Amino acid sequence: MVDHEEKVNILLVDDQPAKLLAYEVILKDLGENLVAVASGREALEYLLKNEVAVILVDVCMPELDGFELAAMIREHPRFQKTAMIFISAIQVSDIDRLRGYEMGAVDYVPVPVVPEVLRAKIRVFAELYRKTRQLERLNAELEHRVRARTAELEESTSRLVESEQRRSMAIAAGKMGSWDWDWISGDWMWDEGQYQICGVDPQSFEVTPANVQNLLHPDDSHKLREALARFAKGARSYEMEFRIHRPDGEVRWCVGTAAATIDKNGRVVRVSGVTVDITERKRAEERQNLLTREVDHRAKNALALAQSIVRLTRAQDIDTYVRAVEGRISALARIHTILSLSSWQGAEIKRLVEEELAPYSVAGQIKITGSELQLEPATAQTLALAIHELVTNSVKYGALSAVSGRVSVRWDLQEDDILILAWEEVGGPLVQKPASRGFGTRSVIASIETQLGGQALFEWRPEGLLCRLLVPLPSQAPEASDRKTALSSSNGFQISAGSAAR
Repeated sequence: MVDHEEKVNILLVDDQPAKLLAYEVILKDLGENLVAVASGREALEYLLKNEVAVILVDVCMPELDGFELAAMIREHPRFQKTAMIFISAIQVSDIDRLRGYEMGAVDYVPVPVVPEVLRAKIRVFAELYRKTRQLERLNAELEHRVRARTAELEESTSRLVESEQRRSMAIAAGKMGSWDWDWISGDWMWDEGQYQICGVDPQSFEVTPANVQNLLHPDDSHKLREALARFAKGARSYEMEFRIHRPDGEVRWCVGTAAATIDKNGRVVRVSGVTVDITERKRAEERQNLLTREVDHRAKNALALAQSIVRLTRAQDIDTYVRAVEGRISALARIHTILSLSSWQGAEIKRLVEEELAPYSVAGQIKITGSELQLEPATAQTLALAIHELVTNSVKYGALSAVSGRVSVRWDLQEDDILILAWEEVGGPLVQKPASRGFGTRSVIASIETQLGGQALFEWRPEGLLCRLLVPLPSQAPEASDRKTALSSSNGFQISAGSAAR
């Protein structure tokens, strides 16, 4: 937590109150002053009256979106260096991302927001803002002391040393370091944090341009020369990302900000800077990129399932076709919700069945029994679609089409790691074995047998349909050569072409 005097303003811009509340909860532990506004217009009004360290803005907002707001902010000279982080609930294209960076965005945060990642990003820019302001004040104080050069020099120097020690301790604790370079004499000054970031011993390491150059990663060694050339040509400040190659072999990512002190003749006399270790942020971004690629992979799988549903659905008219497709897509969406809550580690079968049957479970018509069992994502998706087809057919033609009808769903795991799920209907209209298989029956058989290597067995009894789904669990499935034998003997059901046909 920072002292009250050290707090900086963090502006949160989003048109949805729930999101603003979520951001405030995530960021409250930073101890900064969080200011939430609901529109770009309110954000501009606040900025004109207050200093802001970081702006967290939603890309998609009515009236004035994130890109437009960024452009207006950058037009004001006072906010040309203010850090802006965009939050996007949609997959932004490379062109949109480039557009955001051109308008001053320093980073993007995708939705869903990872609290640790968001806090880390905000903390870095808030600390950088705070230390940059401290550095500016320190430079002003140093210039004043050089000009003053009076009898109070010794006392002033003593206060400066004490202040520097406190500041160095605070910076080191925050994985930050500061340095100062006398452009005229060539003398360097590093604080404790700078030595820690570079992984060198203050007692044995001599700070010289050559030694500093050797600490830079070979691919980044040219950046120091570029910075010096920029200052030699009159630049007042410079910022860059670079890597430090420590003597022990470890590589650390850093961001450095430097500012030059110019004398009355326009010549550089001193360069001071702050170095921030952003290795953890880089690692978090890498983990986020891996997560993004994983989400992309799962999204493609979901789209493939949806494409298959659309391609294979048949109906006599367009309205029936639309209802069929919507129902199957809704079933897929429900299981995706369950899987997402477990971070795609799997789905509990009872919850899966209850979610699929919830819209039809009225007046006690459906009874669900079975032991607790965790299914892998692929098995859960396929089984959910199969149950959806069974309940849809039951509502149209079977037990759930009559008030007196009843459906029992029960499952058990056999010793040979075969999941047997039984769907039994009674009390509905009189059942006759259909002359041909409908799409629902074919869909159940295809999904269970083709995708899961199991069996779907239908028995058309006069009192109601009895369907058994036999599914080998992927994590414990029998070898392919033994699977058919295991399925054939499960629960006394003999598998044949006739027993599975409609």
